[in-house]
Amino acid sequence: MKRRAFLIGLLAVSLAEIVALVVFAATAGGAAQDAVAVNAALQSVTRDIDDMSAHVNETRLDYVVIDRDGGVLFRTKSGLSESVNEAITHRDTVLDIERDGDVVARLIVYNDFAGSFAAQRTTAVAVLAALAAVQCCLCAGYALYLYFIVVKPFRKLKSFAERVAVGELDVPLEMDRANIFGAFTESFDIMRSELKKARLAEAKANADKKELVAKLSHDVRTPVASIKAVAEVGLAVAKNKKDKDSYSKIIGKAEQINTLVTDLFNATLEELRQLNVAPVYMESGRIAGMLKNADYMRRATIPEVPECLVYADGLRLQQVFDNIFANSYKYAGTDITVEIKPTDGALAVVVEDSGGGVAADELPTLKEKFRRGSNAVGIDGAGLGLYISERFMSEMNGDLIVENGERGLRVTVAVALDAEN
Repeated sequence: MKRRAFLIGLLAVSLAEIVALVVFAATAGGAAQDAVAVNAALQSVTRDIDDMSAHVNETRLDYVVIDRDGGVLFRTKSGLSESVNEAITHRDTVLDIERDGDVVARLIVYNDFAGSFAAQRTTAVAVLAALAAVQCCLCAGYALYLYFIVVKPFRKLKSFAERVAVGELDVPLEMDRANIFGAFTESFDIMRSELKKARLAEAKANADKKELVAKLSHDVRTPVASIKAVAEVGLAVAKNKKDKDSYSKIIGKAEQINTLVTDLFNATLEELRQLNVAPVYMESGRIAGMLKNADYMRRATIPEVPECLVYADGLRLQQVFDNIFANSYKYAGTDITVEIKPTDGALAVVVEDSGGGVAADELPTLKEKFRRGSNAVGIDGAGLGLYISERFMSEMNGDLIVENGERGLRVTVAVALDAEN
């Protein structure tokens, strides 16, 4: 509807411009004399032709009266055509004054062609300028409309794609179903949702695998420890060198098996080390935009950020804020307070919900891999958000502090101000 209204309006303005140009072209050839005024002037001159000294101009026209020899009998003002040739050149009106069928004089009525043309031109320019201004306003309005319905949604889609590319699947894509790309963006958000389900299923499978490895390692370590203990006793009571060598080999192999099992259990902890973190100096003002992007449910009021340079990876810092806000949405579901203040060597961004926090004995484990609080029962999640966030902050020379605040869980993101901090 808006596109149709714009096209109709633009077409109407263009037609109005064409009409204005046609009218100007049709009337620019000259201005017609007022026939009534010319006739009145002719009659008065004819009446007074015998004594033009007493003649009075009864019209608003300017004219000259000349006799048959070209002599001037009367003029309303100077600068008018005083011969037939000049009158023809100037497009003046020339009328014969007759007496008893003979031409006794001529009336030359001044034609103000230049003034009329200038007035017409001024009017035409004003009309065309007004129509052009309307046309520009229509185009500017439509450009603004295109920005909001095309450019802005695609910028959001770009940011969304970057998050999906790095595995951030908790933040949904804001969409407007009335937008012409509404179905398109909805498809992308469905993709995000399906990817998240697949990622959760993968995380669950990995967790089950780790649990199995942990159980097997425990089950293997127990008999290995027994074997090692028996071998150590045997080594202690052995009398000859051959027996001692045999018991020593058994002890060594038991220790080797124990080391291999431990390595097997800890190997998966290195998986997340593959995520690249490349911090650089950037303006602190970007943090406000990151917080607004993370708070997609608009539950927080973002305060003014102190001006300074921070040392961070913009993409990874955005993930940290995304994880914190997503956790608040899932586990607290309340309004969020945000405080930003400089501290020793860092800019502290404090995010606190009103969900009551977690049990004190669970706080130390919240940043561990695959660990979640007791309030996470029945809620989707893999227990990786704070683990990943802490690792990112460590790589950026910052810190992540999780504690219970006055109203709920308080997470402090300390963004470094110095690369050497």
